Amino acid sequence: MEPRAVADAVETGEEGAMMEALQTYNRENSQSFTFDDAQQEDRQRLARLLVGALEQGLAPSRRVAWLQSLRILSRDRSCLDCFTGRRSLQALALYAGISASLVPDAEPPDMDIVLEALKCLCNLVLSSPRAQVLAAEAHLVVRLAQRVALYGQRSFPHEVQFFDLRLLFLLTALRTDVRQQLFRELQGVRLLTKALEMTLGTTPEESALERLPAQETERAMEVLKVLFNITFDSVKKEVDEEDAVLFRHLGTLLRHCVMISAAGDTTEEFRGHAVNLLGNLPPECLDVLLTPELQAGSVEFLGVNMDVILALLAFLEQRLDQTHRLKESVAPVLSVLTECARAQRPARKFLKAQVLPPLRDVSTRPEVGTLLRNRLVRLMTHLDTDVKRVAAEFLFVLCAESVPRFIKYTGYGNAAGLLAARGLMAGGRSSGQYSEDEDTDTEEYKDAKASINPVTGRVEEKPPNPMEGMTEEQKEHEAMKLVNMFDRLSRHRVIQPMGMSPGGQLTSLQEAMCQSMEGQLSSDADSDPD
Repeated sequence: MEPRAVADAVETGEEGAMMEALQTYNRENSQSFTFDDAQQEDRQRLARLLVGALEQGLAPSRRVAWLQSLRILSRDRSCLDCFTGRRSLQALALYAGISASLVPDAEPPDMDIVLEALKCLCNLVLSSPRAQVLAAEAHLVVRLAQRVALYGQRSFPHEVQFFDLRLLFLLTALRTDVRQQLFRELQGVRLLTKALEMTLGTTPEESALERLPAQETERAMEVLKVLFNITFDSVKKEVDEEDAVLFRHLGTLLRHCVMISAAGDTTEEFRGHAVNLLGNLPPECLDVLLTPELQAGSVEFLGVNMDVILALLAFLEQRLDQTHRLKESVAPVLSVLTECARAQRPARKFLKAQVLPPLRDVSTRPEVGTLLRNRLVRLMTHLDTDVKRVAAEFLFVLCAESVPRFIKYTGYGNAAGLLAARGLMAGGRSSGQYSEDEDTDTEEYKDAKASINPVTGRVEEKPPNPMEGMTEEQKEHEAMKLVNMFDRLSRHRVIQPMGMSPGGQLTSLQEAMCQSMEGQLSSDADSDPD
């Protein structure tokens, strides 16, 4: 049915014709997300008529059909201006049951009306900056949080819970003030951790579920997304004892999420949200990932249950197969694995055995091949600086932040970026606290060690000598030509000679020599008895 005909029917005010027109329009456009530009003015006229009646108050018999039409029109960006007035948003919040002016203990709302109003609000907040401002000013997050807290006491339909959480996600994603309000004033982490626990069905220690049902999967993913938003820039690296207990409990729930499957083909997405949130937890609280008791079928290493570490590694390999949005795909799981390895010696040694087993093939570059080590070394020279940073950091921690060991497994050329950033180009060890453990070399590595090119990380074929057959005079002539070429390039600033500062940082050759001389003079002065 054309929007003009629906608008004409609404303008007449004749109840039967008006409701029939709206219901027909809703049925025909329930799945419409793109709209004909030729009918734009007719849709805007219809939207103004519907919003005008909405602001004045709708008769109970009209509400569902009216809100369904408004939901369809709220998808049309050309109609957004009709919706984004203060009165219209307050009316939608009232019908959604999240208005600040709603009288407590009123008669139970019609959940069909609540659902349609929530869908309208989600569309508006997603598409309209003006609606985002009005929603924040109306403190919709307060009533939404209050209703989420009631999920364990009252029965709410799945779709109402889902769109409550979806609206919370949109508000916290788009508004910093709402994010902080939910985190601080409304104790959002505690509230949503409880909601997540109820959605999962039971505590992780008691759960025997291997696959989460479809509706619970949908709600759990929304909870995880909201928790990610409010903890992204609010959680401190060090927390007090009370917060640590809360975050450790959340960590046990997330461990459970990583281990179970989700409905349909959503398992990877579901686990991805759990891993993203794990990356926001204080590092000291990640110890709960390794606390489960060993059970039949568990992977044990040094007396510790490594099931979740193995699951995270499998998830990482799955994400490495993706070619788009690599930063969003692999950076969170690499960060979580890095923190686990840094804080837990059993986890680091287990991960090293899986990712960096003792070298046998030294004839191939470290970045060439299909093993997990090869794929991660390739990421160390990725164009995205965040991707190459987290990949290098992970491998560096697995090497106990030992520069020689890091170079051994990755090659100096691949390792140079991280080493330069940390001032370790001259070798040594980072400031991390690690137990002393041996790096076992295979016989194959020992035999070839002297012939390995440290830059490429493999045994190179000896290239032919370019000066073979030249006289001494010819060699001297070629050497001077090379010196003159470098001098010309340097004087025209095409290249800049570099040197190593006493602190291990790359700097200009002149600056490096000056710093070395200053250090030597200072040392001589300190040792001079006069």
